[in-house]
Amino acid sequence: MRTSIHRAVATVFATSAIVTGSLVTTTVSAHAASSYEGCPSGYVCLYPQNAGWNGGHPSAMYYWYGAYNLSNQYGTHRFFNNQTGGAVGHICTGYNGGGTCLGQAAYTYSDDNFTPINSITLTAH
Repeated sequence: MRTSIHRAVATVFATSAIVTGSLVTTTVSAHAASSYEGCPSGYVCLYPQNAGWNGGHPSAMYYWYGAYNLSNQYGTHRFFNNQTGGAVGHICTGYNGGGTCLGQAAYTYSDDNFTPINSITLTAH
């Protein structure tokens, strides 16, 4: 499930929608806060298995555009895209951003089964 996070001053609203397995998000009008649940603005963060937000302590953070290969990531993890400017984070079944990839818009998070996921990519759009 993909969830869009909207910020207005200090209030956070979350919404979600799934349509036949496709990502559906709403427009985000507010700018990202400097950090949310321990994930700095401009980053994509991965949280430990079955830990939700893990008290604001991600297990991995990614900043630069490109592909990041994963190892030893199994089960359900929270994947949070706190990038700015419309940047997209992807989870992919193959290494180096290959295989089937599912994109996630900025200011959204999802809880995904990472057992078949072998890489994360960050792109400008």
